[in-house]
Amino acid sequence: MDAPLRVNGRGRLVVDDGAGLPRGAAAPFARGEGFGVLHLGAAEVGRDVDGAVRFFRDFGQRLVSEVCAAVDPQAPVVVPRVSPPAPDALQRLALTTPPMVGGEAIDTRWLTRLWDETLDALAERVREADATVADFLAGQHASWHVVGRVCCHLAENRGDDEYPFAFIATYTRALSARKGTPVHVPLGRALEEYAGARRQAQLVALLEPLSRAAAESELMRELVDAGDVYHPLAWRAHDAHRFLVEVPALERAGLVVRTPPWWQANRRPRPQVRVSVGTKPPSAVGVDAIVSFDVAVTLGGTGLTKRELAALKQAGDGLVSLRGQWVEVDQAQLGRVLDRWDEAARRLETEGITVAEAMRWLAGTPSNVSGDDGGALDAQPEWSEVVAGKWLGKQLEALRDPAIPRAIANHAGLRATLRPYQQRGIAWLASLYRLGLGGCLADDMGLGKTIQVLGLLSLLKKRREPGVDLLVVPASLLANWQAEQARFAPHLRLLVAHASTLPRAELNGLSAETIDAHDMVLTTYGTVRRVATLSSFPWRAVVLDEAQAIKNPGTRQSRAVKALASRWRLALTGTPVENRVGDLWALFDFLNPGLLGNRAAFGRLCRRMSGAETGYAPLRRLVAPYILRRLKVDKQIINDLPDKVEVTAHCLLSPVQAGLYQDVVADMKKQIAEREGMERRGLVLATLMALKQICNHPAHWLGTESFAAAASGKFQRLDELCDPIAARQEKVLVFTQFREMTRPLADHLATRFNRPGLVLHGATPVKRRGALVAQFQSDDDVPFMVLSLKAGGTGLNLTAASHVVHFDRWWNPAVEDQATDRAFRIGQRRNVMVHKMVCRGTVEERIDEMICDKRKLARDLLAGDGEINLTELDDEALIALVSLDVDKVAD
Repeated sequence: MDAPLRVNGRGRLVVDDGAGLPRGAAAPFARGEGFGVLHLGAAEVGRDVDGAVRFFRDFGQRLVSEVCAAVDPQAPVVVPRVSPPAPDALQRLALTTPPMVGGEAIDTRWLTRLWDETLDALAERVREADATVADFLAGQHASWHVVGRVCCHLAENRGDDEYPFAFIATYTRALSARKGTPVHVPLGRALEEYAGARRQAQLVALLEPLSRAAAESELMRELVDAGDVYHPLAWRAHDAHRFLVEVPALERAGLVVRTPPWWQANRRPRPQVRVSVGTKPPSAVGVDAIVSFDVAVTLGGTGLTKRELAALKQAGDGLVSLRGQWVEVDQAQLGRVLDRWDEAARRLETEGITVAEAMRWLAGTPSNVSGDDGGALDAQPEWSEVVAGKWLGKQLEALRDPAIPRAIANHAGLRATLRPYQQRGIAWLASLYRLGLGGCLADDMGLGKTIQVLGLLSLLKKRREPGVDLLVVPASLLANWQAEQARFAPHLRLLVAHASTLPRAELNGLSAETIDAHDMVLTTYGTVRRVATLSSFPWRAVVLDEAQAIKNPGTRQSRAVKALASRWRLALTGTPVENRVGDLWALFDFLNPGLLGNRAAFGRLCRRMSGAETGYAPLRRLVAPYILRRLKVDKQIINDLPDKVEVTAHCLLSPVQAGLYQDVVADMKKQIAEREGMERRGLVLATLMALKQICNHPAHWLGTESFAAAASGKFQRLDELCDPIAARQEKVLVFTQFREMTRPLADHLATRFNRPGLVLHGATPVKRRGALVAQFQSDDDVPFMVLSLKAGGTGLNLTAASHVVHFDRWWNPAVEDQATDRAFRIGQRRNVMVHKMVCRGTVEERIDEMICDKRKLARDLLAGDGEINLTELDDEALIALVSLDVDKVAD
């Protein structure tokens, strides 16, 4: 077979037959021979190749090995100009050139030029990758990261009781040509191989990490000073343990360390104090139920016998051989942890441990939540572990993967065909109910939280569970719940306790007997505050829809809801975390009071976690069993929804808007330094509101009736968005946070679509809202609906729209997403395009960047406090936030 490479008439190495090269090698050669040889040497390590390809692969591999050995740790992005092999070595190499077209041109001068061009190619590739030399080469083949580096090996020396470990330091000279594995050579050989001026740079680069390690590690300093690091050593267990505990320092210095597999962080054998909580079922249910727990010393999850424990204590610290394996022992740490848990056991012997306390232990949060004393668990957690006992473990497993009883598989008595994830949701709710643990069904908007709740209530009725359930919802969702109940669960006797269905006197005089005659009562948050019977009735379950309504725990509404008496509680929300971690506390203070401690203690805990290496992981573990969240975009949950595309629709301010904007900012600058406390906050909020109104339309802030499109960059951009929508006869939802903007927007859009649309805002009667939704969904002649964000952002099914426009930003991503989900939900058959309007160069654009941080907070807590508190910014930061970027406005 002919060689796939040849030397052409100009003396250049080129591809002769691309089919004979490894896949992907032809393209580098097209850039130049240096790039091609670099690819062969760096990326084709260990590949079975022959002839000319193998010759140039080995040549490139030799060059890369020399580079690895000479890389300066202080300048890791600079490719060192390593010298080619000595002339006699190049002469011998030229003689081994395999038969190939033009091969007679290959001599020492030709190979020296190829060496330099390959070095140039490597430098170019490193610059293109914007990486260090080591990272670039490791991306070509993983083994390159150890070439040219000192490696310290610790291995077991089985059969020698006095010296059970062996140590040797090597350096990785190259990668083997056949397999591509590192070739280790005793470190002492480096002094021989790198002798002479030609390889002085390699010797310095090789030994520099060893020098740094000696500065950080007492053991390594002793080995270097005595010269023992250059020889194999036999070690006692004490010496091996000294080495093992200093591994992090050695690696920081740049050494490669190889240790026995059992020393890896997640496999390190050490005796642990194991605490099993919930070994037996409690006598009651709920987070306040008392569960059992016991304490034992274990190894690998198995309890130690009294004899083994005694032997362990006599052995001292370090590595101890126990049950045929090496175990790390720290008598002081182990003793402290055991004492703390024994103390906790004695303290709780009479009062017991609650389910809430057990869950906090399992999650790794402090036992008192505040983190002040840390609790028993904080006493060196690497020497202790908390596990769920037999009973509690079984319950947690049922929550993670609930079994689907036949009644739920048969759709729980509903007149509906439940999707598989909805069946799992009902089973999860039933498990929580059985345990008396409050939960949050946090499914994405449109996945059917309502029908899952109706499924649970229907299941409880089939089981003849006694009691009446209370459903508390926003007024805008009353009609939706009534329609869903009538459609899917007409067998559930429903009482709507609201002024829209009952005379005021009858509502205020609602009796317990009337409630007892029904299976469920549907009411609103406002009604709960006003009707005494609702507050005093002993409910079987209280269900909150759009539960973010209680995120502010100090409001009368939140206090009234939390005062409701019930055996079980459930929250429905697509946004369990809106702006702050505190939202989560407010939710759980309703669901499972005490689980997250009091408000102040929880705040201290979150501040501590925000700066910890594990972040919010303990909090996520603590709340995870009580939150069920599925997303529409997860194809494993639901695979028949189209895509949602979100884009930012940038707008320019009109000259009038820009002038008004600058006037308001200038006025604030004059006043801000003279204001303090609440007065300053009021000025900031008023300024921000004025700027948002100006960005909408000058008439919005001035309070006039003239909403000419030419005066507003947003109106003009809205025209650009809606004209093609109108041409395609598609429907659009337009959201604004300002009720007073709904009518001007509707009037303007009517001129673009040549026919009127619909308007829904807070003053729209509750009875009228359902009719508006039905008309928008069914009437093809209704091209748009303008909604106020607060009134129309939740609960409505508006899948007839395939476009959503956020005319002005709420500055809260969770609220905006709720509004978007009026269209992007089950039943939607088209892709949904979401347009978020932002005026360039203004406070809107800067806040839009902050919204990304809010989304990250929600992901951190649920998959994870970063509240945007604008009133607390200092004067300089505030002025920078609101100032007009004239260059962007004029773009």
